[in-house]
Amino acid sequence: MAEAGPVRTRAGTVQTGGMAIHENLLGGPPPTHLPDDPEPRELLAAGTPPADVAAKHPASSLAWAQLADDAYTAGRMVESYAYARTGYHRGLDALRRSGWKGHGPVPFEHEPNRGFLRALHALARAAKAIGEQEEYERCTAFLKESSPTAAATLS
Repeated sequence: MAEAGPVRTRAGTVQTGGMAIHENLLGGPPPTHLPDDPEPRELLAAGTPPADVAAKHPASSLAWAQLADDAYTAGRMVESYAYARTGYHRGLDALRRSGWKGHGPVPFEHEPNRGFLRALHALARAAKAIGEQEEYERCTAFLKESSPTAAATLS
């Protein structure tokens, strides 16, 4: 007996044989999910100073985002901007290694994405604080486009 072809459901699921494949109904790229790197997250949660975590794990956007947050809270806006920019660029590198093509969803719901999204938010916040209005607007738009949840949660 021949297998039936794909069946499209209302919710954008294609049923092929026994497997359901979820499609992006808007036609955009699929969400990017960074690989998990739990050690920096665990070190920060255990109280390790963020500078020590960044030194041990310089590719961790999360460590740089925490440094940016701490500097911002202490009123050191230029320092916050520098830390956030480092975390942002480390995150862009990781996204590209994960197949990201410069646009598309980066879900906040996927915990390994949160370091990048926090760094992007911190960069927007610090840019605004030092009068970089165009960068603030660009980063804010990028955050909303990447993850509406992150934009709502972090703002």
